[in-house]
Amino acid sequence: VQLQASGGGSVQAGGSLTLSCAAQGLSSSVYAMAWFRQAPGKEREMVSGISARGGTTYYADSVKDRFTISKNNAENTMDLQMNSLKPEDTAVYYCAARLNLFTIPTMSREYDHWGQGTQVTVSS
Repeated sequence: VQLQASGGGSVQAGGSLTLSCAAQGLSSSVYAMAWFRQAPGKEREMVSGISARGGTTYYADSVKDRFTISKNNAENTMDLQMNSLKPEDTAVYYCAARLNLFTIPTMSREYDHWGQGTQVTVSS
């Protein structure tokens, strides 16, 4: 199983970025998937998650109404559209997957597969 995250970059506050996660070696239709982020000196935190079939989503309070998660099970991909970015969104973003048909795990230790991370830097 391999998860490949891409789409990070540097933007000014108020800008937008779209992160993508491509999964190989698994069928995303039976995996809950999520985005986590980790800023320097801070613990990894869950940003957003989506259920196996895409019908349920989760957002951290800090990103609600700004970020949108989506999933394409036909292509085994997951995206995170990030709008109105703030300097505090600066972090390395990781995609993760766990075999789970019904719920969205919210703890990083619950996820079995991780991508390599992509850096997002938001300047003020």
